[in-house]
Order: sequence, then structure tokens, then C-alpha cells
Amino acid sequence: MVILFDLYNLPEDIYEVIFATTQQKIVAKLLINEIKDKDGEMTKTEMSMFATALHEGTLVTEIDEEPYIGKKVKISYNKRQFYDRILTPMKSMGLIDYDLYKKTYKISDKFNKSLIKIGLMWVRELREKQLL
Repeated sequence: MVILFDLYNLPEDIYEVIFATTQQKIVAKLLINEIKDKDGEMTKTEMSMFATALHEGTLVTEIDEEPYIGKKVKISYNKRQFYDRILTPMKSMGLIDYDLYKKTYKISDKFNKSLIKIGLMWVRELREKQLL
């Protein structure tokens, strides 16, 4: 996944940096909050149930987006798109880890470590060209 951002107009919300649409941002926040509510770890079955609830439109929550602030809203999101556009990119970027043995999803800090590594790669590139 490619993250494009404008250094001078960086949003305050990390989800706005990572996801292209407001709907994706909302669903990603819901997923992270769901994992947090389950003590930072979610089984494969629980993830499937979450995706199914989204797909069926039975997930009721409060979201912090205008004009829905403070209101209970039913959220609907296609199950396949959830896996393709939300969960898989979050796993590949290091926001979420999947443990193959325990079959659980966890919130991860690998995203942060990767961004630091990318920054160091850039510094190394500048030093090689003697620009720094």
C-alpha cells in the first residue's frame, strides 16, 4: 500500500493519512476499537463475526464524523471489501499482527518501526550523495 501525504497539510487523524475514503477511515477506527475492547487481541472467529456484522449492516455504534456525532448509527460495509481494503492493508503496514499459531489478531507497533526505518533509509540516501 502506498501512503501519500502533504507535509504541510498533515491531518491530525492517523486514519486520514492511511485511508483514502471517509468510510474506510470509519471502519478502520471501528476495527481498532473492537480489538481494544477485547484486550488488544481478537480471534479469527471474532474477526469474521465483526466482518459479517458490518456486511449485514447490524453493527450499531457512535462515530465521530459530522453529521453523526453523538448519534447511534448502523454501519454497513461489504465483507470482501473489509478484508481487501481494511484488514489486509492494516496487516501489511504493521498496524495489526496475525498470529498463525493462536489464530488471533493484535494491534502492533510495527508500523511505527517501519516509518522510522524509512526515515533512516532517506537519511542514508542523502549521506551517500553528500547532501547531509
